[in-house]
Amino acid sequence: MAFAASICNTLHILPSNALPRATKHKKKISPSPFSALSLLSHSPRFRTGFVSHWGRKEPAFGNVSSSVKAVLLDESKEKVRLPKGDVWSIHKFGGTCVGTSERIKNVAEIIINDASEAKLVVVSAMSKVTDMMYDLIYKARSRDDSYVAAIDAVFEKHRLTAKDLLDGDDLASFLSRLYHDVNNLKAMLRAIYIAGHATESFSDFVVGHGELWSAQMLSYVVGKSELDCKWMDTREVLIVNPSSSNQVDPDFLQSEKRLEEWFSRNPCKIIVATGFIASTPQNIPTTLKRDGSDFSATIMGALLRAQQVTIWTDVDGVYSADPRKVSEAVILRTLSYQEAWEMSYFGANVLHPRTIIPVMQYDIPIKIRNIFNLSSPGTIICRGTVTENEDGQKLDSPVKGFATIDNVALVNVEGTGLAGVPGTASAIFSAVKDAGANAIMISQASSEHSVCFAVPEKEVEAVAEALQSRFHQALDAGRLSQIAIIPNCSILATVGQKMASTPGVSATLFNALAKANINVRAIAQGCSEYNVTVVVKREDCTRALRAVHSRFYLSQTTIAMGIIGPGLIGGTLIDQLRDQAGVLKKDFNIDLRVMGIIGSRRMLLNEVGIDLSRWRELMEENGEVADMEKFTHHVHGNHFIPNTVLVDCTADSNVASCYHDWLRRGIHVITPNKKANSGPLDQYLKLRALQRESYTHYFYEATVGAGLPIISTLRGLLETGDKILQIEGIFSGTLSYIFNNFISAQSFSEVVAQAKQAGYTEPDPRDDLSGTDVARKVIILARESGLKLELSDIPVQSLVPEPLRASASAEEFMEQLPQFDQDMAKERQEAEDSGDVLRYVGVVDVVRHEGRVELRRYKKDHPFAQLSGSDNIIAFTTTRYKEQPLIVRGPGAGAQVTAGGIFSDILQLASYLGAPS
Repeated sequence: MAFAASICNTLHILPSNALPRATKHKKKISPSPFSALSLLSHSPRFRTGFVSHWGRKEPAFGNVSSSVKAVLLDESKEKVRLPKGDVWSIHKFGGTCVGTSERIKNVAEIIINDASEAKLVVVSAMSKVTDMMYDLIYKARSRDDSYVAAIDAVFEKHRLTAKDLLDGDDLASFLSRLYHDVNNLKAMLRAIYIAGHATESFSDFVVGHGELWSAQMLSYVVGKSELDCKWMDTREVLIVNPSSSNQVDPDFLQSEKRLEEWFSRNPCKIIVATGFIASTPQNIPTTLKRDGSDFSATIMGALLRAQQVTIWTDVDGVYSADPRKVSEAVILRTLSYQEAWEMSYFGANVLHPRTIIPVMQYDIPIKIRNIFNLSSPGTIICRGTVTENEDGQKLDSPVKGFATIDNVALVNVEGTGLAGVPGTASAIFSAVKDAGANAIMISQASSEHSVCFAVPEKEVEAVAEALQSRFHQALDAGRLSQIAIIPNCSILATVGQKMASTPGVSATLFNALAKANINVRAIAQGCSEYNVTVVVKREDCTRALRAVHSRFYLSQTTIAMGIIGPGLIGGTLIDQLRDQAGVLKKDFNIDLRVMGIIGSRRMLLNEVGIDLSRWRELMEENGEVADMEKFTHHVHGNHFIPNTVLVDCTADSNVASCYHDWLRRGIHVITPNKKANSGPLDQYLKLRALQRESYTHYFYEATVGAGLPIISTLRGLLETGDKILQIEGIFSGTLSYIFNNFISAQSFSEVVAQAKQAGYTEPDPRDDLSGTDVARKVIILARESGLKLELSDIPVQSLVPEPLRASASAEEFMEQLPQFDQDMAKERQEAEDSGDVLRYVGVVDVVRHEGRVELRRYKKDHPFAQLSGSDNIIAFTTTRYKEQPLIVRGPGAGAQVTAGGIFSDILQLASYLGAPS
C-alpha cells in the first residue's frame, strides 16, 4: 500500500492554482478517456479510483468524455451521416513540417487553400518531440532525476509555440489542456521512476502526447479562418491488433464504426487528426510503430474512400536512387504500388511497405510532396504508371529505380546433406527466428547444395551460434560441410514493374556491374520480376549503384579521369576535353571528370573534377609534388564515380609498366604510349590476357597512326574472319614529310633541318631517323595480327649515318649531317632514273612470320608515292583485299590529331560503359 500511496501523491505535482484561468472558454476541457489515470487503473494495484486535480473522483477504468455524454443525453437526435468518397482529401504532415510555429502556419495555409469539399489532416509531433518523449521514459526508467527537467523542456517548447500561434480563448484553452496533460505525464513518469520499469502500454501513452498537442494547435490555427475545423484524438477511432513487437494490424471494421460515431458527434468540414497513435480493442493506448503517421493517413484514406492521400515531407518526391550517393538521381513522377513497396523494403526513402496496403484495395493514389518546394509536383504512387522523369519526358526504361541496404552479412549453409532432405530450409530459418534475426534476402541453388541468406550484420553472430547449435550433429557427421559468414556486404535492389515483360533487363544489369568491375556475391529474383537483388562488397556498393543507375539512362555516364603527361599531346587533349565537355553532357549524356593531372614533377588533384578552363594556372597555384601511387588512389578511390580511366600521354616505359596493375585493379587505360605493346613479349601477352579476362578496357588506337583508325580497322578485319597477309605502310609522319620533300636539288640534311624547324621531328632528329619508332609500330601491328615477335626480331634500316650515331648532341648531329648528303642523293638519283620515289616503310609479312623497316622504292603511280605533307598511309593485304589492298590514309603526326585519337578512345570507352551510341 505504501507503493500505491507514493504513486497517488504524484498526482498533485501541479497545484490547481498553477492552472491558467479559463472562465471565458467557449467549452470546458474534459480529461481525455486516455488519461494517465485510466491507463494506471488497468493495473490491479490501482483499482480503488483516483482523485484528479479537477476535484472529482474518476471511475476506476477511465473517463467518459463530454462529447460522449452529450450523445447519451440526446439519443433521439438523428445521427449525422459520414460522407465517403471523392469528397475527402487526406493530408499528412510530418514532424519537420510542423517543427516551428512558422511552419505550422504554412501547413494551415496549405489546408485552407485545398479546394476539396472535406479534408482530413494527419499530423505528427513537432520535430524531435517524439525522441524527447522516448528519452523521458528512458530517464525515468533509469531513475535519472533529470526526467523532471526534460519534461519541463517539452512543456516549455509547446507553451512558447502556442503563444506564438494563438491568443485569447484559444490560447487559454490549449494551455489548460497542456497543463493537464503534463500533470498526468509527471504522474506516469513518477510511477515509472519508482518501479524502474515501463510497460509498452505506459511507453506508448507517454510518447503519443506530441501528436495530441500539435493536432490541437493546428486545429486552432485553421479555425482562425472561420473554417469548420475540429481535432480528433485518433485513439478514440483507430483500433489495431498487435501482430508482433514492431507491427500492428488495423481493425478496419471497428475503426470504421468508431469513425462514423465520432463524426456523428463532431460533424465538420476539416478534421485535424493525430498521427502515430491508436488503441487496442481493449481501449489501451498504443502506437502504429515505425512511420506510424504515414500509416494513420492511409488508414484514414481507406476508411473515408478518399480521392487522394498526400504525404508532405522535406524532399521533392521519390528519387530513382539515393541522391546522396548518385548526384544525378532524378525525381520519379509516378510509381506503382508494387514498385514503391519494393523500393521502400530495400531502404529507399519512400514509405514503409505496410503504409501502402490500406489504399491499394480502393486504388487511392498517394502523392509525395515537398512542403518547402510547392512548385515541385512530387511523386504519385498508384495502380498503373507511365514512367516519366522530372522534366515530364516519358522514359522507356523498364527499371524505375535502385535502393541499397548497407551493413549486412551473408550466411551460407552448405553441404551435400541438404539436397533432397525435406524440412532443411524450415530448420535453418527456424533457427534464424529463434535468434531474433530477420532474413533480408534468400538465395538457393536448384541443386539444394547450399542455402544463402542475408541478415543485418549486428545479428549475424547470434544467427551463426543458433545454426551451429541446431546443426552440430550434421556438421560432425559431414552432412553439412560449413556454415560460412561473409561480413561487410551490401544489398543492391533494382526495381521496376516493366522488368517482368522486358527481356534482357538482368543481362543489362549484370553487364553494367561487370564493366564497373563489381563482383556479385549472391543473387535473388522473385517470379514477379519486380526486383532483382544482388549482394556486393560494402566498399563496392556506391560504385555499383552508380554503374547500374547510369546504365539504365537515369543518369549520365560519368567517368573519373586521370591525365598523365600534360605536355604537348596531353595538354592538347585536356583543351579538347574542355571544349567538348558541354556538348558531351547535353547531347550524349557523358560526363568526363578530370580528377587529376600529373607530370614528371608536379600533380594537380581535385575531389569533384578540375576546372579545365584554368588547369595550367591551377597546376601552378595548387600543384603538389608528383606521386604516382597517391595520384592513382585519388582518381580511382572516388566511390561516387563507378568508372575510372587513366590516360597515359607520355612515352615513358616506367609508366607503361604500371598498366597491368591498373587493369587488375579495375582501372581502364588509354594511351598513345607504344612502350607497353612493343616491349617484352611476355609482358605484352600478360597484359592482353588480363584485358580479355576482365571487363577492364585497354585502348591504344593512337599508338599507330595517331588519329587514324589503324588498330580498329585491323581488329575489324580479324573479327569478321578475314585473314591478314601483309601490312605495309608509311607509319612516321616525320619521315613521310622528309621524303615527300626530298626532291629536286634539296639535300637530305636541308630537308631534315626544315622538318625540325617545322616541329615534325623529335628534339633530337636521330630518334626519328633511327627507325626505332617505326619498328615499334610494326611490332604492335604484328602482335595484333597474331605474330609472337620481339622488337629485336625486326631488322631496321637506320637513316642515321654510322659515324653520327654517337654524336654528343642533336646540334652536333645536325652540323655533321651534311657530310653524308651524297649517299642519300645517290639513292634518290637511282630511284628517279627508274621512275621511282623513295619511301621509308614498315612491313608486317604475316605469311612469312616476319617484319622489317626499310627504305623502299615505289613507282610514281603507287598510292605511297601520292602522299603530301606528313600524311601516313597503310595498306592491308588480306584474303578479301588481295588484288586491291585496303588503304587507310591521313595525317599521322601532330598534337591535334594524336590527341583526337586519344579522345576517340575515351568516347569509345564511354560507349562500352553505357553511354548511348
